[in-house]
Amino acid sequence: MIEIKNIKKTFGTKTVIEDVSTIMHAGKVNLIIGASGSGKTVMMKCIVGLVKPDLGQIKYEDADFLNMEEKEKKELRTQIGMLFQGSALFDSLTVENNVMFPLDMFTTKTLAEKRQRVNEVLDRVNLKDANKKYPAELSGGMKKRVALARAIVLNPKYLFCDEPNSGLDPQTSLVIDKLIMEITAEFKMTTIINTHDMNTVMESGDHIVFLHQGRKQWEGSKDDIIFSKDTYLNNFIFASEFLQDAKNKRMQDAKHA
Repeated sequence: MIEIKNIKKTFGTKTVIEDVSTIMHAGKVNLIIGASGSGKTVMMKCIVGLVKPDLGQIKYEDADFLNMEEKEKKELRTQIGMLFQGSALFDSLTVENNVMFPLDMFTTKTLAEKRQRVNEVLDRVNLKDANKKYPAELSGGMKKRVALARAIVLNPKYLFCDEPNSGLDPQTSLVIDKLIMEITAEFKMTTIINTHDMNTVMESGDHIVFLHQGRKQWEGSKDDIIFSKDTYLNNFIFASEFLQDAKNKRMQDAKHA
């Protein structure tokens, strides 16, 4: 669990995050959504420690992240997995060495132990026997799965995903969403996703925080969205006629369930 209390972040005279509080739940897929400029990227950066808020608290379980000593922060970072928007694989390294990179950095395991762990996570993301391939030989979806394998190789308690479906076709996006959902539940991780993808929101949003102009405008689950009366949320989620029709259908299905 990660608890965010009244965080505020300004850059110069511009307030990007204003008094945002929420709890990111363990074993759940927690989403941060909002239009461009709403503050969702800055909020994720604050939570993971890439940006320091001006005010507020961020607590990992009961530990106050913002007031930790550097040694404590370094230890916490070994419990955090990151899935970057562009996968961020090393082009000159094989799949095996890309996934092994965190093990090299943060563990004292033997080479045999590291290879065994790499094989376990590659198998988990359905990339068995891809060890010797290079990123240039992989499709976009395969690269994301390699990046996901690398993100979970240290068996983290917390998984951060920045636009995990960026650049992927709808079918591949569903595969990535399903993998993240399964892995989150399987390892009881606290997963936080920053996304624009409405399929991700409607299919995997166990807990959703919607930001509007730097403030928390709405909070709930994918099921709560269907019956939301919040104008800003509805305009963001159901902007197209197709998505509005989908909402109406879901409401009718829910009434007759």
